[in-house]
Amino acid sequence: MSKFKSPLTSLFITIIVIALLALFGPEEQSLGSNVRIVYLHGAWVLAAELAFLAAGLAGLLALITKRVALHSWSAALGRSGIVFWVTYLPLSLWAMQANWNGLFLIEPRFRLALIFAVTGVLLQVGLYLINIGWVTSLANVIYISVLRAVFATAHNVMHPPPSPIFNSGNYAIIGFFLGLIVLSLLAAYFLTRVFLKTSE
Repeated sequence: MSKFKSPLTSLFITIIVIALLALFGPEEQSLGSNVRIVYLHGAWVLAAELAFLAAGLAGLLALITKRVALHSWSAALGRSGIVFWVTYLPLSLWAMQANWNGLFLIEPRFRLALIFAVTGVLLQVGLYLINIGWVTSLANVIYISVLRAVFATAHNVMHPPPSPIFNSGNYAIIGFFLGLIVLSLLAAYFLTRVFLKTSE
């Protein structure tokens, strides 16, 4: 296979495009150019959550249909999700520091994100060592279910609902953020393909 068709190469190219695009995002009235970090951190964590969700759905289908390939996809998607989740944390800290001149480490959602990052890493390492398809699929189903249940009841301090971006009425900002989400999902897909290849 040509290196230009390699999912690892595609992943690196996509990340470079995301980084360059993030440098030129539209500014916001109150946060100015620092809002670009917020865009990136938001798109990154959405990619992580959607990867976890896809891992859970693939795992659920694998458990129902007994298809081995779906167990493999669940495993790869779960690993991609935790990579994005862990790397989202420093982006979150950067956004705090740049926009609010300090690190609010006891912010409820950040604290929960850190707990799920540590738990998720330990879980994925354990699943890799165990290497049993149905166990991995079941674990991924449980992980995303618990994550969503916990975050659904978490207090919002620095993440006020509804989404400030999608409710801004600024279509340039909304379009830019959607573009970052699509590219982040594309990066997650390529990373998943990398994990699939290494497990063959």
